Amino acid sequence: MGAEFRHEYKYICTAQQLSVVHSRLRGLLGADPHTRPDGTYLIRSVYFDTPDDSCYYENEDGSDPRSKYRIRIYNSSDARITLERKAKERGMTHKDSGRLTKEQCLMMLEGKIPPLTEDMSPVLRRMLTDMRLRGMIPAVIVQYERRPFIHPFGNVRITLDTSISSSQSFDRFFDPDMPKRQILANGQGVLEVKWDQLLPSYIREQLQLDGLQWTSFSKYYLCRKYNNHGGLIK
Repeated sequence: MGAEFRHEYKYICTAQQLSVVHSRLRGLLGADPHTRPDGTYLIRSVYFDTPDDSCYYENEDGSDPRSKYRIRIYNSSDARITLERKAKERGMTHKDSGRLTKEQCLMMLEGKIPPLTEDMSPVLRRMLTDMRLRGMIPAVIVQYERRPFIHPFGNVRITLDTSISSSQSFDRFFDPDMPKRQILANGQGVLEVKWDQLLPSYIREQLQLDGLQWTSFSKYYLCRKYNNHGGLIK
């Protein structure tokens, strides 16, 4: 496994726990320069799966290795549309990414395959191949507010994600008022801790991770599970 793989740990937290973590990190780590004035940004991602939900069940079963595709935008804007393939192997993650045009994105949201072009990124070419061979189609939209903190040593990135919700209104992916439903109890959120080779001990001590509820499930899985048992959004 190459050095490009990263450690990634996720914890489900109460509003109080997130507030404590935020107060500790605020004076310790830097803020992401791409956030809005309040220190957050809105993330919206559409995840793809096969007709037999192979990505969903691989996550549920803890299959290793496994991967999934998503298209991601920020603050409901089409200014930056990114296709990502996220792979997990032996407890570590790796992400390949490339840019999409809005036209390509809209076609893929309809389950259509954009025509090949010379300037396509490798990850997009791979995704289109999987759409052809595996029948991958949009499965769920995941949205949440993210408050990120960064530190250059160890390429540490710590994020506090709240207001996590799901939707299947793929035709309204760019709509700020897209219908959605919350998937966690009021006040709950997810703390994500990511680093390359080393998480500095003074950061680990401030986080006090041993007292938090670790989860092996992704936000994608939780949103799929909620929709599978709670009905679809019209």
